[in-house]
This record gives sequence, C-alpha cells and structure tokens, in this order.
Amino acid sequence: MSNSEWNIHIDGEFSDEELQYRANLLEKVPDASRDADGLISCPTLFLRDTLVFPRMVAPLHIGRETTRTAIEKAAANNQTMIALVQIDPQMERPGENDFLNVGIEMAVSEIVTLPDGSHAVLVQARRRVEIIRIYQENGSFFAQASIVDDSTPDQNEYRPLIRGALRSYERYIDLSPNIPDEAFEYVTGISDPGWLADMVAATMDLPLAEQHALVVNLDGEQRLDYVQKLLANEVGALELEEEIHSKVQKEAERGQRETYLREQMRAIQDELGEGDPWMKELEELHTKLRKTKLPKEVKDAGMKELRRLGQMPPMSPEVGVIRTYLDWILELPWSKCSEDNLDVQNASKVLDERHFGLPKAKDRILEYIAVRSLRPKNNRQPILCFVGPPGTGKTSLGRSIAAALGREFVRLSLGGVRDEAEVRGHRRTYIGALPGRILQTMRRAGTLNPLFFLDEIDKLGSDMRGDPSSALLEVLDPEQNDAFSDHYLEMPYDLSKVMFITTANSRNDIPWALLDRLEVIEFPGYIEEEKLEISRRFLIQRQLEENGLGESEIQFSEAALKAIVREYTYEAGVRNLEREIGRVCRKVARLKAEGKRFPSRIDVKSVEKYLGPPQFTNTQAESEDEVGVATAVAWTEAGGDIMPIEVLLMEGKGNMQITGNIGDIMEESGQAALSYLKSRANDLGIKMDVFESTDVHIHIPEGAVPKDGPSAGITLATAIISAFTGRAVRMDVGMTGEVTLRGRVLPVGGVREKVLAAHRAGLKTFILPERNTKDLVDVPKKALTELKIVPVERMAQVLDVALVEKKKPAASRTANAKPSAKTSGKGKTSPLQPGV
Repeated sequence: MSNSEWNIHIDGEFSDEELQYRANLLEKVPDASRDADGLISCPTLFLRDTLVFPRMVAPLHIGRETTRTAIEKAAANNQTMIALVQIDPQMERPGENDFLNVGIEMAVSEIVTLPDGSHAVLVQARRRVEIIRIYQENGSFFAQASIVDDSTPDQNEYRPLIRGALRSYERYIDLSPNIPDEAFEYVTGISDPGWLADMVAATMDLPLAEQHALVVNLDGEQRLDYVQKLLANEVGALELEEEIHSKVQKEAERGQRETYLREQMRAIQDELGEGDPWMKELEELHTKLRKTKLPKEVKDAGMKELRRLGQMPPMSPEVGVIRTYLDWILELPWSKCSEDNLDVQNASKVLDERHFGLPKAKDRILEYIAVRSLRPKNNRQPILCFVGPPGTGKTSLGRSIAAALGREFVRLSLGGVRDEAEVRGHRRTYIGALPGRILQTMRRAGTLNPLFFLDEIDKLGSDMRGDPSSALLEVLDPEQNDAFSDHYLEMPYDLSKVMFITTANSRNDIPWALLDRLEVIEFPGYIEEEKLEISRRFLIQRQLEENGLGESEIQFSEAALKAIVREYTYEAGVRNLEREIGRVCRKVARLKAEGKRFPSRIDVKSVEKYLGPPQFTNTQAESEDEVGVATAVAWTEAGGDIMPIEVLLMEGKGNMQITGNIGDIMEESGQAALSYLKSRANDLGIKMDVFESTDVHIHIPEGAVPKDGPSAGITLATAIISAFTGRAVRMDVGMTGEVTLRGRVLPVGGVREKVLAAHRAGLKTFILPERNTKDLVDVPKKALTELKIVPVERMAQVLDVALVEKKKPAASRTANAKPSAKTSGKGKTSPLQPGV
C-alpha cells in the first residue's frame, strides 16, 4: 500500500509533508518475528477511548507516562508494539483482565510534542493478534500473542456481499458531509470482506462498543455483514436528518421570501402613502392603551401583551388570541360610572307611575336612594332578591328601578346555567376562550355601576363542569366582589359599584349559602282588586295601543274585567290576564279593519262571545249548614281559594282514609284531628266504642289538584267532630290553622291571600290563629271591614264559632243505621249522610 493511500485516513494532527515522511518511516519498521512456539512478544501500547483498525494510519495522543516510555523504547529499537484495547476507558489502573482478548500489532513513530504541550505519535496498524499473556520486564509491559490470519482465501464467494456493502457505503458517503468522495474510490478496489469491513468502520463515527465488537470478530464475512447493518442504521438516520434539514431550509426560504415581499409591499405602500396596516393597527392599539383610563395593573398587563403582539408575524395563530384579549381590556368599563339620580320624590313618582302595589319593594328602593343622598360616598350596594310567582312584575320593577336611579339596566338569565365557566369564563389556554357572562354583560352595560338583573337564580343547575352558584358567591358578596376574578381576564375586576337584583319563584330552591347573601323581598301575588286596578291603569291601555285601537274607541266594564280575572285566568301574576285582554282587543281590531260595527263597551256577554266559555270556576261557599262539611281556606299560587272538606262515617272497624290527592302532611293533620277528637270524646258526648265500629272517610274535592300542608288541621278536626256529634257546620264560616293533639291552634302562612279568598267567596266569618293577627296589616281594609275575623288559640274556641248548636240528638252515627227525621230548621240535615 502506498503512503498516499494511508494519508486519506489521517485526522489532521500533522502537516501533509510530515505525515508523508513519518508514514515512509513506519513502513520500514519490520513485523515482529515469531519465536519457536510461533508467538510474538512486543512492548504494549494501551488504547483507552480510541481504536485503530488494521491497515489504517492514524495519530494517537499519549496520556500515560508508562505508555510514553514504552513507545520511546520501541522506536529506539525499531520494533512494533501490540496495542491493548481497554474495555472500560474510565479505568485509570487496568489489570490484565481489563483488556480485550484481541489486540493490534502496529508500528509507532517517534513522539512529537504539539503546540499545546500534549504528545502524539503516528501509528500504522498491521494485523490482529490474540493476547496470550501480559507481563512486565525491566519496568516495561510486554504482551505475548499469536498472529491472527483473517484473510479470505476464496474471495469470489463474497462478491454479492461486498457489492451490497459498497452500495450502502456509497449512499452513506453521499449523505455524510465529513467523508471525502475519494474514500469510496479507494474501497472499490478492496476484494477481501474483512479488510473492507475494517476500512468502512474506520471512516464511520461508531460508538466505542461497536468498535470493540468489530475488533474481536475474527471472521471477515461476519464483520462485513455487521458493518452493513450499521451502515443501514446510519443511512436511515442521515436520511431523516436530511429530510428535516430540507423542511427547515424550505421554511427559512419561505420566511425570507415573505420578509422580502413584505418589505416590497411596505415600500410600495409608503410610496402610495398608505403605510403598513399591521403596524398601523399596532400603533392604534398602543394609542388606545395609553389614552384609556385603566388601573395601573391592567395597563401594564396590556402593554406587555402588546409588546408580545408586535414581535409576532401577523399570520401567527396566537395573534388572534392576544388581539381578542386586548380588545376585552379596552372595551370593559374600568372607571366610567353613570351619575345616580338621588331624588327620592322623583324615584317614588316613577315607581308609582309604572307599578301598582308592591309596597315593600318600593319602600326598600326609596330607602336606598335616601341613604345614598345623605351619604354619597357610601358605595355599599344592596343585593336584593325578588321572590314570587311568575308574572308578578319582578323584571319590570327592575327596569323601573334602573330608570328611577338613572342607571344602565342589564339582564342576565341564569335559568339552565350548569357550567361554572359561564360565570367565571375560560382560561386563555383553551381555543375560543372568552370571559364569563358576568364580564360580558358588564361590557354591554358600558358603565361600572349598572343595575345588574340576575333572573331565575333558583333555576341554576350543577354537573361535572362545576357549580355556577358557588361562583356567584363572590359576585353577590359585598365584602369580596370589589376584586372579582375571571379566569380569562386573570385580573381583579371591581363589581362593588354594581347594584345586583336577583329573582326567583321560590326561595326554597336557592342554595342556602347564596340565599344568606341576599336580601329577600317577597312578591306574594296580586289579589283580585289589584289585578282589576292594574288592568285599568296599564294592561288595557297597552293592549289598545299594540292592537291599533284608540283609548276612546273601546272600554271595559267592571263586570267584564272581573269575569276575565275569575273565569278566564288562574294565576298569581297578570300575564294571562293581559293575554286575554289582548285577545278581546284583537277581535275588535279585526272588526274595525274589516269595516264592520264593533262594540265600544265590552261587557260580560262580549267577553263570553270573544273568549268562549269560561275556563275556570271559583269554588263557592256552601249554601246551607251541613253536618261533616267544613270550609278550609287555602293558599294557592293564584292568590288563595276556599276548599270544602267532607267527612263520611260508615259502619266498619275503626279505619280512616283520606282522599283527594293530598300530601303526607295533610294526612298527618287528619290523624292528629281524629286523635284530638278521641281525647275529647267524653266532653263531646261520644262513646269510645263508636270509634271501634265506625270507619271515617275524609275527602277533599277536586281530586286532580295536589293539596298539602298543615293549615287545614282545624278544618279537618271541625268536620270530623261535626260528623261524630251531629252538629252542623256554619255555611258562612271559613278557617285556617294547624291543630295539635292537645287542641292548640298554631299559626300558618299566606294569611293575606286566605283572607281575601274568604272575602271573595262571600264568607262572613274567618277563624284565624291568634298568632297570625300580626299578618292582617297587609290585608286591604275593605276585606277586614266586611269580614269578621275571629282569632283563636284553642280548638274549643273554633268549635264554638263554627258549629251550630245541637237541637236534637242523633240516634245513630253510622251510614247503615236507621235514619232520624230531619229538623225543620234551615240548614239542619241528617247526620247519617253529611254533605248529601
């Protein structure tokens, strides 16, 4: 092999001239001669983290002092050395068993001192040797080894293998930037598979473990096959690297092209005086952020996001996210407040003009305005909750309050909201993230102190996405809503200047933690007199205007309005009432549009003509005194109604049943009433054995209507006592109250509605628990004047008022007993068939 062929594998530690000179010297060094046993003995050269394959020339750095001494002696004696390959390159003092069992015989040049002070030699690897033993002599290490003959005698057999390896190596050279093309030209002349494997491995950047595996492999065919697999792995990695590099290069070229085009576009726009729209937009945002009055924390955050935006290309996906965030910061009201109108008289006038009744709600608003006028710096806002049936004017009153105060009115419906993010918003990491509905509504309001109407707060739901009512705790708490935290904004927002008003149909459905933060104002529902007045003041006028009729063209009589209220609507509010008035107005409007005659006054006949047969009938009071039939007065969503309770006694085994679609509480009230009767049987003149042979059937008519509650307790007791004693119940007496086993009468709710229902039904006397007399303050004076109110504390007082004095004792108390003759007095019926 010529020197020039060796030089292509040298690493550049020496100049070309010096390499040529030293390579010529190395060729003159004779191989080690064999002894009588066919073995060779040579000084050792320890290789740690590098390896030189046979027939290769390479520079080596000298580290150990012992290695340096051995090289000097070998060079002086013009003899070869055996390179021992250290298995663990990190081991400082290896033993005899710490080297590979195969070494390399090589010729070594004289030691050269490099400019950095280190030492190096040029070596020429000759052949593999198997290490027999390592020994020490005169302070130097020697190795005794046998020469390995790894040449292949019949090389034609391996030509397919060689051609495959050459193709892989050619592709490897094409992809690798560190190997010159001359390397492939040299290896194409090698026909020995082992030599080709060593040559290719020497040019590849292989891990040390792979090099060790190739050195100890003495079979040339196996070595070449192994090298070919390594080439395939390296080619795959290089192809992937080239593909990635190509993509990066294309992206870079595309970016450079876009930059170039943008620069051209900018130059053209400058010539036309248009400028860069992206830069113009950034400048506008910067001007808005600088001029808009924002809290310091908000302005700093906005400027930071604007700087990030300026560093991004306009087509970046994150540009839209940041741009939307900046828009929200700029459009939310941070300091703009509307001025409150604190004129109490003006507010009272506005509320009275727009609403009839609702004294509690009106008084609370006027109190708030009065306090604000006396102490303007008091920023504490009330958190009100209007609770009442649908159609009672809760939302319209909220609008009127906003008009009286001069504030913006915004409304948010909470019905069906189940996701906490609807209140607090989504974090900006999510695609399409937005602030919660609280901040969205504040943006729509445009001021920091609107009247914020949260409708249907009792309709909030919860599921796996969170509990929105928990998120509302911070919103509706005056102690902490001055720093409301929205997930999208990630900055505190002041809600303390907002006046929140919430609505609900039932306070029982409002979460208790939320209810504790609310000031509840009850909307009990309108009585008939209030509905008539609301119709005259507001509903008729509005429906006439909506249907194209003049105020003087049509009038409703008092009887017609009462007929609509009583027979065509059944509600606590006035929505259906307005709807029915609108139906009448539309019928008249059609007649007018067709040029036909139409009535100028709507009476009861006109109502039935236009609306059809009555849809509802009010329960009327009893027409005569009867045994076993008592009149209870119940609260309903429509404002109250009377409810007759019938008791029938039959021969049986002492059982009692209650029918009429009643609830558990009312059934328990019936049991308590019967137990009270049994405890007072002697006082009432009833024998105890009657209860064991008599079945009691209690029925409350209108069985399709659910009924429940304890307020029918004294009515049940009165009807049962009437049936057992034969004393009739007065037809004009209504009652309400809960009864205990000891005969005490306990207070109940809905007194206002019950008294008005009794008055509307034509009753003359109304029995009321003594502790409910305080609730009569809300009852209209007309009803109190025309209705006799009897407060009671004990069941005996109820019986004295409700039962007619017994004229003739009953002969029997069972349904199949011999009937007695009816008395001639009015209202006296047989006790055997009460209510028949």
